[in-house]
Amino acid sequence: MILPWHLYLMAVLYILAGINHFRMPRMYLKIIPPYLPSPKMLNAISGTAEILFGIVLCIPSVSNWGAWGIIALLIAVFPANVYMVTNEKAALGLPAWVRLIRLPLQAVLIFWAYIYT
Repeated sequence: MILPWHLYLMAVLYILAGINHFRMPRMYLKIIPPYLPSPKMLNAISGTAEILFGIVLCIPSVSNWGAWGIIALLIAVFPANVYMVTNEKAALGLPAWVRLIRLPLQAVLIFWAYIYT
C-alpha cells in the first residue's frame, strides 16, 4: 500500500517540528504554561513524540496509530496555544491575531490527522 503524498507531507512537518524542539528549546519553553511541571521535560517529550509520530505516519501498517498520536499530541499542547494568547511574555513577538488563529488551526490539524485514522 502506498500512502498519499499529503500524509508524507504531514509526517515531514511533524518530524521537523519535533527536531526544532531540540534545536530551539527556549522558544518552546516560553510557551509552556507555568502551572505545568518540568517544562524542559515536557518540551523533550513533546518534541520526541512529534518525531516518533511523524515516523510512524510513514509506515503503512501502523500509520493510523501515528495519526491518533498526532491528535492526542495536538490536544495535549493546546494549553500552550492558549497561554500564548493570554500572556504577552509567551507571545514570541507574534501579533495577537496570529496567536488567535493558532487556536482554530489546532482543529484543522486534528481533522487533517483524523483523515488517516
